[in-house]
Amino acid sequence: MSNRPQRFDLIAFDWDGTLFDSTALIARCIQRAAVDIGEPEPEFERAKYVIGLGLRDALEHVVPGLSHDRYGELGLRYRHHYLGSEHEVSLFDGSLEMLQALKERHHWLAVATGKNRAGLDRVLAHAELTQMFDGTRTADETRSKPHPQMLLELMREFGVEPERTLMIGDTTHDLLLAQNAGVASVGVSFGAHDHETFADLKPLFVAHSTRELHDWLIQHA
Repeated sequence: MSNRPQRFDLIAFDWDGTLFDSTALIARCIQRAAVDIGEPEPEFERAKYVIGLGLRDALEHVVPGLSHDRYGELGLRYRHHYLGSEHEVSLFDGSLEMLQALKERHHWLAVATGKNRAGLDRVLAHAELTQMFDGTRTADETRSKPHPQMLLELMREFGVEPERTLMIGDTTHDLLLAQNAGVASVGVSFGAHDHETFADLKPLFVAHSTRELHDWLIQHA
């Protein structure tokens, strides 16, 4: 890579709750889906906790003990509610400017998300960000977080060493993904998980706003 960045060649972002302000919507849609199939409504915090996991893993955690076909039904009801409201949410203010600044510094940018491929492609197109990212991985085409496969594949794709890779996310699933892949991480506190739970995972920094994240990355990445 020409104009080698200061510290990290590859910066991988989680999507929901990190770049995209969708945490509350996802949790509400999980709650509604459970009620639709006759299950008790999960607590909001429990529904929010699973954001970042692949959909099946998330639903098994929130509504345990269902038969295989009922998880399929639950997933369909979740998608029904989410697709009906997805247009209501958008990027966090400042996310686009942050990504543009990192591109100007010649970092490779990637997304590592619990969304499926169709869902990620749809929101990237809606946000006009399809060309912003050099690589993406979704939970339905590789292993769900916190298994390291997403990051291992991205590092292999760009020929980047773990010490030159940074993962940014709003959940312990994201930071465990980074830890399991042997890469550094940065947490954000404005998504799905309480940032106090990040301490044992030793992120380099915890940002409390997109502006803080932007400033830290420009100074340290």
